[in-house]
Amino acid sequence: MSALDLAAPDRRGRLYWLLADCWNIVRRGLTHYRRQPVNIAWQLGFPILSVLLYGYVFGSAMTVPGGGDYKDFLMPGMFAMTMAFGFINTATLVVYDSTKGVIDRFRSMPMAASAVVAGRGLTDLLVACAELAIMMLTALAMGWRPDGGWEFLAAFSLLLWLRFALIWIGVWLGLLVPNPEAAGGLFAVAFPLTMISSIFVAPQLMPDWLGWVAAWNPLSSTAAATRDLFGTPVGGGEAWVEQHALLMAGAWPLALTAIFLPLAVRRFRRLSR
Repeated sequence: MSALDLAAPDRRGRLYWLLADCWNIVRRGLTHYRRQPVNIAWQLGFPILSVLLYGYVFGSAMTVPGGGDYKDFLMPGMFAMTMAFGFINTATLVVYDSTKGVIDRFRSMPMAASAVVAGRGLTDLLVACAELAIMMLTALAMGWRPDGGWEFLAAFSLLLWLRFALIWIGVWLGLLVPNPEAAGGLFAVAFPLTMISSIFVAPQLMPDWLGWVAAWNPLSSTAAATRDLFGTPVGGGEAWVEQHALLMAGAWPLALTAIFLPLAVRRFRRLSR
């Protein structure tokens, strides 16, 4: 028997425990939601209120380049906004575990740091699926009618891809901020990030300099790409990033994941015991 054959069981064993640790973190997170229904009700109810508020209150005052129903323009942007705001929930949950000593308990166990971080990310991704489903059902009740088929699945996947990337920003920030109150203050970062984008207004309707900033916002790429896939395209601007929205909707989250996933794992490993 070769040395490679002897080493194979160990590699399989490490992979098994990595997946097992990750699943235990996911199960813990979902159990907290089940035992604290108020939290999940608020987290899933906020998207519904947002869709109703912006769709009915502001819808009649908005215009869409080239004409069209503002609700059809708004809904994909609202889906992207909900995925963006999710990083605040991630950061809050992570910093809560950190201040309560849960993170230290995990670090004292023979658990892979990547399993702890990945488990948090997978839990939030499952909740994001529920958020998107609820928002889309609400939008359908309001009269939104997207195209079906593979385009719908592709748009749904792009939204989750954005959420996946922002999860690691939330985990990293949650390991940096000192308390849950400070994590709540991250809304001050998320709010301008969503407003200066194409979520509510097309960049070509903004002042030139502001429209350029909005066009290069990663949320704008996801919003524009999903509008095309849902069958409610809007005439793009002159910026290269607007003309290649589908490409950038895949590239932006990939770049964010490549940066912040390693940072989140490294920060977890460097925490003081």
